[in-house]
Amino acid sequence: MCGIVGYTGVRQASDVLLGGLARLEYRGYDSAGIAVIDNGKVNITRRVGKLVNLAEALAGRPVVGQVGIGHTRWATHGRPSEENAHPHKDCTGRIAVVHNGIIENYSQLREELAQNGHILRSETDTEVVAHLVEAYYQGDLAEAMAKAIARLHGAYALGCVHLDEPNVLVAARQDSPLIIGIGEGENILASDICAVLEYTRDVIVLSDGQIATITSEDVVVTNGSGVRVEPERLYVEWDLEAAEKGGFEDFMLKEIYEQPKAIRQTLSGRMSEGEISMPELGMTDQQVVAVDRVFIIACGTSYHAGIVAKLLIEKWARLPVEVQVSSEFRYSDPIVDEQTIVVAITQSGETADTLAGVREARERGAKVIAVTNVVGSRITRESDGVLYTHAGPEVGVAATKTFTSQIAVLTVFALKLAQVKGTLSSERVEALWLELSNIPDIIEAILEDLSAIEECAAAYNGVYSTLFLGRGMGVPVAMEGALKLKEISYIHAEAYPAGEMKHGPIALISDEVPVVAVATQGHTYEKVVSNVEEVRARGAEVIAVATHGDSEIAKHAEHVFYIPATSEVLSAIPAIIPMQLLSYRIAKMRGCNVDQPRNLAKSVTVE
Repeated sequence: MCGIVGYTGVRQASDVLLGGLARLEYRGYDSAGIAVIDNGKVNITRRVGKLVNLAEALAGRPVVGQVGIGHTRWATHGRPSEENAHPHKDCTGRIAVVHNGIIENYSQLREELAQNGHILRSETDTEVVAHLVEAYYQGDLAEAMAKAIARLHGAYALGCVHLDEPNVLVAARQDSPLIIGIGEGENILASDICAVLEYTRDVIVLSDGQIATITSEDVVVTNGSGVRVEPERLYVEWDLEAAEKGGFEDFMLKEIYEQPKAIRQTLSGRMSEGEISMPELGMTDQQVVAVDRVFIIACGTSYHAGIVAKLLIEKWARLPVEVQVSSEFRYSDPIVDEQTIVVAITQSGETADTLAGVREARERGAKVIAVTNVVGSRITRESDGVLYTHAGPEVGVAATKTFTSQIAVLTVFALKLAQVKGTLSSERVEALWLELSNIPDIIEAILEDLSAIEECAAAYNGVYSTLFLGRGMGVPVAMEGALKLKEISYIHAEAYPAGEMKHGPIALISDEVPVVAVATQGHTYEKVVSNVEEVRARGAEVIAVATHGDSEIAKHAEHVFYIPATSEVLSAIPAIIPMQLLSYRIAKMRGCNVDQPRNLAKSVTVE
């Protein structure tokens, strides 16, 4: 949830650190700071608030040096303040540390350090790491770090510098992402690939328990016992342009428009000679045939994609599917075994609750299939198979293109299960595949005319609450639409199956609460229209998402967003596009920061 950048090389470290932290702003933060080895001292500058505050402080008091670490903090222990901002130092001021994660036993460590004469100045858990390194340091920073992390319980990604080793960065990780960009005469430590793309696309991905000693010319990775290991290396297909706005006003808008490309990339190579191709499942056809149950775990937007997958798998493969939020899965004593596939969906591949669920599922003997957008992320190393959404970097906190790409790859997964189990004919699979392949064209058609979106946003950007309704495939679409609106505009929004409206939510209906209805053509269309009439009878104005050619719906709604016709089973992706756009325009009219909504972070790496 925070951001780490470290640098060693020939450039001014402060420039690299500020630039890298700027590319990590989307992750969410409340303060920022850097530490640079500058003329025989560790020079630390920290500020509360946005990164511009730190940049202004550095402009007034420049620091000079080629080695340093930087951090954007999201408060977990201690309020947002300059004192609690990272980097943190030890008693001598010769050591500086940055940290993502949560040290669960920091209270005991803090008490122990205080008893041994250490003076801790902040309220954070991170500061204990700097003092532990100080206590264990005997001329080898990596060795001191190894001893320090052996005392830690919890999750951490750490970066550390020491004045006695002025050309060295030391890094360590456990349950929190950390990578190293390999350059020419320079190396860059970061918690996210976006921070290194300006300098290199060659990266090392640190694994849990590993410690890296980084200089400008070399990276040495060891395990907790000090034994040198060969780290995982990747070449990043994304480039810097993909991680920039590219002429759009906001990342979110850019990513909405990138959805046709993202889905095409996600579907590429998935069909070969009439057969769905998914070799990365990590399962033989015989193992798939033996499966009698699917369990899907996810959080937030990914959870909504999981509900879409449930509907498709049950309809096509005739397998029972349960969907549960990851934070509940591990505590619910789930019924999973060797005949269960557990599908774990996480955009970042680092979502703490989903990773915990993966471990629980594997302990119970289930096969785990990960769905993620990040190559080399932690979940890819803990799962039996991985289905990648090749959506490219998504910087906006509110998921858009990763959501539709998740649905795309999960749709192919459902077709694969049905094909292997023989519950759909080859002809039907091919027909559905062709229609799925046409979805990007449909999105492009929707994006061509936004006049209805603009008019609707102007009418409702001042409301305080909304209700989203749908049936069947429209339910997860309504849920995602409500989430988008509340995330970025801060307007209260709830989603319900339309048939549940009479069981409570209808009490909220008034002329001040607009209702958004997913009313695309399908076997529940008439029921949705009936529900729409019920809310209109109680004074609500209705915004409908409907199918081109539907002349009836305009009689029942004040605003209609028309989308091209698709099969009901494939309607989720087209139907969400108008809701993404409506949420975006309402948020912009309200003056909200759509890329960095308040209190939210892109990747939730703590439980």
